[in-house]
Amino acid sequence: MDTFSKWFDFKQKVNYRTEVLAGLTVAMTMIPESLSFAILAGLSPLTGLYAAFLMGLVTAILGGRPGMVSGGAGATIVVLMALSATHGVQYLFAAIILAGVLQFLVGLFRWGKFVRLIPQPVMYGFLNGLAIIIFMAQIHQFKIVENGVSQWLSGTPLYIMLALTLLTMAIVYFFPRLTKAVPASLVAILIVFMIVLLGGVETKTVASIASVSGSLPSFHIPLVPFNWDTLQLIFPYALVMAGVGLIESLLTLSMVDEITATKGNSNREAMAQGTANVVNGFFGGMGGCAMVAQTLVNLNAGSRARLSAIIGAVTILVIILVGSPIIERIPMAALVGVMVMVAIGTFQWVSVRIINKMPRSDIFVGILVAAITVLLHNLALAVLVGVVISALVFAWDNAKRIRTRKTIDPMGNKVYEVYGPLFFGSADHFMEKFNPQEDSARIIIDFKESRVVDMTAIDTLHKLTAKYAAQGKQVVLRHLSEDCRRLLANASGIIEVNVEDDPTYKVMPE
Repeated sequence: MDTFSKWFDFKQKVNYRTEVLAGLTVAMTMIPESLSFAILAGLSPLTGLYAAFLMGLVTAILGGRPGMVSGGAGATIVVLMALSATHGVQYLFAAIILAGVLQFLVGLFRWGKFVRLIPQPVMYGFLNGLAIIIFMAQIHQFKIVENGVSQWLSGTPLYIMLALTLLTMAIVYFFPRLTKAVPASLVAILIVFMIVLLGGVETKTVASIASVSGSLPSFHIPLVPFNWDTLQLIFPYALVMAGVGLIESLLTLSMVDEITATKGNSNREAMAQGTANVVNGFFGGMGGCAMVAQTLVNLNAGSRARLSAIIGAVTILVIILVGSPIIERIPMAALVGVMVMVAIGTFQWVSVRIINKMPRSDIFVGILVAAITVLLHNLALAVLVGVVISALVFAWDNAKRIRTRKTIDPMGNKVYEVYGPLFFGSADHFMEKFNPQEDSARIIIDFKESRVVDMTAIDTLHKLTAKYAAQGKQVVLRHLSEDCRRLLANASGIIEVNVEDDPTYKVMPE
């Protein structure tokens, strides 16, 4: 019972009034984004609302920390747009299910902690690229389909759309200066909606795209062939979606940890995200992940428990069941204005302000990640490339730092004191420090300020000792840490050197 209570946070004190109001606020802010992301992907707006309900409910109950809000997010659906456009929505649902399974496995095998390996420049590039994608997607909302042909708005309809969009953006920007009790995006949508409704303004609405009237989401198995060809087709998309969703979700979890001064469970969150996406695929949702903006709205409203996210999800279901006549009359200009402000808020302007203070390698990584995100719409690939390049830059910088100090001990032995790690990047520099032809008959390599890191380092020591052996000379390793000793022991047969026993000194104590 204690484990059960701990899992669902039953022992946590809950301010029910605050949680209910926060949940209602979150629901209202999720609707425009869910609709916009679904429309952006060429899906029925209802799939976006289903995702907001299903993701929100499942992750609220099972997620890794209270206070987080998940829903149908653009970061994940963007990577599936091509699959949906070329093969249809059933393949999209199948990919979402597979992505959920992959995310669950990440949490099950406790790999969630590896999100800490993502450098800050990569995150800047990722978020900036995502912001540009969201902004560019809004430009397409200024098109209208007539007689099966898509064309740009012009004349009065264009001016009305622009004016309403700018009004929405202005309200979202200035309203928080008056009060933060009500979400600015909700106020903006309501004001623009009332202007269009009461003024009889003719403009593009949600109804001009698709109906959001619906019932309870029903279970269905995606209508795709269950064969190897299907798996080969959907696996790359599922893998990218799983990676993007986990990155955004776990980074959001870290953000909430910092704001609330508490600790969430990244592996549990990964399993919850995976479970929610599997449910999405079987019940007609477009999938998703944690939503940064809605999470901040939730926290700013005072929520610190799971109840607010549950209330928000249930509220969205109620809107699906009985609120469609209102939702369908929402002007698209209001949704476009909200999404443009989301894009502006997502863009990391601080990365522009500090660009002259960043190393050139970090600037290159940030720009490259953003470019890949925008050009390929492949956020996971962008992050992967950024992490790899950052790791290589780090390895190169450390490779240049290895050095040796040469002395002669009282016994006449030449001593090499090594500084810096010995690994694949520094191996060549390390070899250049030694002179087997001119050294004494016995040399000592002191690793007090160094470590033997990898197989390349072991191979380097093997080659070095072989050179000295060819000269009839002996090599002694001194002050090796326990982990280095184990590494050499595991490589027995590859390298045979004399290791001086020094039981009183360890670089990395057990």
